[in-house]
Order: sequence, then C-alpha cells, then structure tokens
Amino acid sequence: MRLIAVAILFLLSAVSSFSENRFPRPQFENGYVIPESTVAVARSARFEMLDVGVLFLALSAAAWLVLKERSRRGVFLLTVFSVIYFGFWRKGCICPVGSIQNVTLSLFDGQYALPLAAAVFFILPLVFTLLFGRVFCAGVCPLGAVQDLMVLFPLRVPRFLAVILSLIPYVYLGLGILFAATGTAYVICRLDPFVPLFRFGGDLPIMLTGLGLLLLGVFVARPYCRFLCPYGVLLNWASKLSKWRVTITPDECVKCRLCETACPFDAIRAPNVEQAPENRAAGASRLRVLLCLLPVLMFTAGWAGSRLDVVLARMNPVVRLVETLRGGDEATQKAMAFEVEAFGGSGATREDLAAKADVVKKRFRTGGWILGGFLGAAFGISLIGLSIRRTRGSYEPDRGACLSCSRCYVSCPKEHVRLKKSGQWR
Repeated sequence: MRLIAVAILFLLSAVSSFSENRFPRPQFENGYVIPESTVAVARSARFEMLDVGVLFLALSAAAWLVLKERSRRGVFLLTVFSVIYFGFWRKGCICPVGSIQNVTLSLFDGQYALPLAAAVFFILPLVFTLLFGRVFCAGVCPLGAVQDLMVLFPLRVPRFLAVILSLIPYVYLGLGILFAATGTAYVICRLDPFVPLFRFGGDLPIMLTGLGLLLLGVFVARPYCRFLCPYGVLLNWASKLSKWRVTITPDECVKCRLCETACPFDAIRAPNVEQAPENRAAGASRLRVLLCLLPVLMFTAGWAGSRLDVVLARMNPVVRLVETLRGGDEATQKAMAFEVEAFGGSGATREDLAAKADVVKKRFRTGGWILGGFLGAAFGISLIGLSIRRTRGSYEPDRGACLSCSRCYVSCPKEHVRLKKSGQWR
C-alpha cells in the first residue's frame, strides 16, 4: 500500500510539473520591457476623494464665475485648469460622461458594486446644473474644455440641421445604457474620442476621430458637446429646471444683437414680441395633433427597436461565443479563437452558456422596446417644443442649450457700463 501511495504521489507530482511547464515561460531578463497599460490605472481611495474634492471646488468656482462675477476671463482660466487636471493629469477618467454606464450596471447587476467616486461624479454635476445651469459645461468638463479652446472661427449651423443633429445624443445615451445594462460593453468609454488624446495613445481610429472633432471645432463650436455627448442630454433636462441661470444683460436689454453674434453655440433666442401673433385656434389644433402623434411615434419606434434585438445582441460576448461554437464564418472563428479556448478550459457546458445567451437576448428585446420608445418620445417632444411659441421681450439664452461659457457678457454694452460703475473695468 505504501508503494502504491508513493507511486500515486509521484504521478500527481509529475502531472503537476508537466502542466506547469508545458508552455514556455516568458523571459523577463535580458532587457525585457514591461508593456504600458492601455487603460487608466485605478487610483487609491485617497486620490479618488481628492478628485471628488477638486470636482466640487471646480463646479463651485464655475458657478461663482458665471453667475456672480460674470467673468469670461475666469471661465477661460478654469477651462485651462480642467484640461490640465481632469484631462491630461487624470487622463479623462473617471468622468461624469462615462459614469452613466457605472450607474446603469449597478442598477441591473447585483454583483457590481458602484464605486463611490463614480456615483459622486455622476450626481454632482447634475445637482449643480439643477441649481445654476450648465456650469459643468462652462469650464469643468475636460471633454468640453479641450474643445472650447479650439473655438476660433465659429460658423452658424443651420437651425433645421442643428435640431436633427441634436437627436444623436439621445441615440448614444440609449445605446450606452442598453449595452451597460446587458453587460455587453461600455461603449461610451470605448468610443470616447478625447480620452486617447489625453493618454497619448489608444485605438488609432478613435484618436483620429478625436483629432477630427478638434479640427471641426475650429469652425463648428464644440461639436461633441452639442451633437454627440450622452451626458449632455441629462444636463439639458436639468438646466431647464435650474433655479438660477445665465442672464445676458445685468439689467435692461437694448436689443443690439451683439450677444447673438458672440454666441458660438447658437444658444441665444431673439425677442419675438413684435412678431404677428399666431392664430390661437391653429396653434391649439397643431398641438393636439402632435400630442396624439406622440404615443404613435413611441410605439412605432419601440417596435422597430425590438426588431434590432438580434443585431444588437450579437455584440454581447456571451451571445457571440455561443454563435461561434455553433459554427460561423472563418473570420469569426479566428477572431474568437481565444474565447473558444478559454471556454473549453472553464468546465462549463454549452447548454449553460446557451441559457445565458437566451437571457441576454430577452433583455435586448425588452431593452429594444424601451430604447425605441425613448427615442420616439424624444423626437415627438422635440416637435412639440418647436411648435410652441414662447414670448420673449429680449435676447435670452436657451435654458437647455446654453453652455454658460460667458462669451455673451463680453459683447453686452450694458455689461460694460456695469463694469465701469463697479470699478472693475479694465
């Protein structure tokens, strides 16, 4: 028996040794260079709290500079600081834009613990926006700040085209939430065009996209903020409800139109009290038609979204692996070779994997209905908003679209008078 026991121990030792050494070990000597990580290194809790503190102070400074000091110079300096600290120093992570996905995953995956810093970065700019308007966009967001420095020769985007392009962030937000909720991917972070520039490396097509947006931003002011940013959708909603917000003139508007010309974002609305009043009955009839059309748009878009469940689900790694195991084209088999090998060594069965894939597909089908309904509602509400005429007696910033950049202050003659009287004139 002792001989048998010794033989078994010897056999197990040999098998273990063979398993350990059947792959050649990497050579870490002879000038080996450890590769750099392509993602930001996680920071300690102490430094995360430092980031939260800096964010709070930056938002407070933005609110004070925009609403109290009314200082374009101060906002510009804050913009430079945000590019340096939140951009190049912190490498664009974590940011409120990407935190949308962290919050979403925590709501749909009970095993995911939402980091405190991610929760604060998501909530804090929204709270400040509810109080003071989009001061986060003014000079705190590194993605917006780096674009703001490129605004040199802004051109006005046609109104109809701007309205159409402004619907893209709703699609981006909806897809970002859907993919995060199903555990598919963090597409908002993966497709962020400026973070690779802050890190001086990353996916080449994404980097080229970021450079292209910066070059476009010389003529079309802050294109990502206005026509792509998913977090901007939430900030737009919150800003419309804000308690305090930007006012162009400190007292009386003389209707010189200089502020309208100075705003590179086309976020200033002209007075309309002198326009011929619209027939009340015609306006009410149009509003009724649009309100009746709204649920039709939501249902139709929801149905269309649910039909995309198969296409969208294929982006999920579990679904993609199941389809690869069932057979596929040569390119797919080659691309998924590592995942197939890892699954083979995991001990899991194909039946269990297929069951997980079915759950993911059902989530995409339900999510497709919700995503489509959300987009249909966004489009319908936009039509309703365009059809409602709001009376304005002076030039006013658009509550949702105004980025609180303070450029309009510099062009207002009444603001210059105020500065002279207060002794702040330079």
